[in-house]
Amino acid sequence: MGDAAEKKTPAKSGFKSLKAEFKKIIWPDKQTLGKQTAAVVVITIVLGAFISLFDYLLKMGVNLIIG
Repeated sequence: MGDAAEKKTPAKSGFKSLKAEFKKIIWPDKQTLGKQTAAVVVITIVLGAFISLFDYLLKMGVNLIIG
């Protein structure tokens, strides 16, 4: 029975340390979150358009070579 009590102690200390780490998190305010979200969306759209253009040009080049 002493072994069972020892096994629970590391889990409890693990959750306590996890809770302590969550308290250290600095969450962004709404303005910063909005700016970062907009930046991610814009960059995603730009990179998607670039990859699509590159894919189209590569496809046209392969079709030109083949035939």
